[in-house]
Amino acid sequence: MDTEKVHILNHPLIQHKLSILRKETTGVKEFREIVGEIAMLMCYDATRDLQTKEIKIKTPVANAKVRVLAGKKLAIVPILRAGLGMVDGMLNLIPSAKVGHIGLYRDPQTLEPVEYYCKLPPDIEERDVLVVDPMLATGGSASAAVGFLKKRGVTHIKLLHIIAAPEGVERLSREHPDVQIYCAALDEKLNDHGYIVPGLGDAGDRIFGTK
Repeated sequence: MDTEKVHILNHPLIQHKLSILRKETTGVKEFREIVGEIAMLMCYDATRDLQTKEIKIKTPVANAKVRVLAGKKLAIVPILRAGLGMVDGMLNLIPSAKVGHIGLYRDPQTLEPVEYYCKLPPDIEERDVLVVDPMLATGGSASAAVGFLKKRGVTHIKLLHIIAAPEGVERLSREHPDVQIYCAALDEKLNDHGYIVPGLGDAGDRIFGTK
């Protein structure tokens, strides 16, 4: 595992909110809201290296030199369906970002990803892309999503996951060593069904109330 490419965000607010997500008794409304809040906090950290430039403005008091965003524009690409729960929180911080969607499901027998939908902004290759999915389990879906983006010319990709398993991190580090991974927790392992332990269950079911 390349620790330089894996960023575990241990901010107290993130860790407190994550403890609520993990609870079996947390209801759909609260779960959904907290996923968005954690995503916003993670986005703040994952965008630390955005380029800025200096401009001059006039305040009500005097002229001032300030810094504004420069360089490539951003895109947020959730992996459907659970990734949708992270998008709104991130758009609160970067409302000008465009949003693409990649639809993947995990074959219950092979645990490998199967694509069923992919819709991206037409200028995706000109953007820095944040791929979001609450859970990084086997790493199959995330690796496939990164592969789709690279085939379309995207060169700067970051992955944002609320919880990751070592198996998924190892796979991404092996198959896409150039991609940085941001997560709120690196959990113990995967169980025999491909679920993260201790995890928080099925994030999609808990976000959308379909369990």
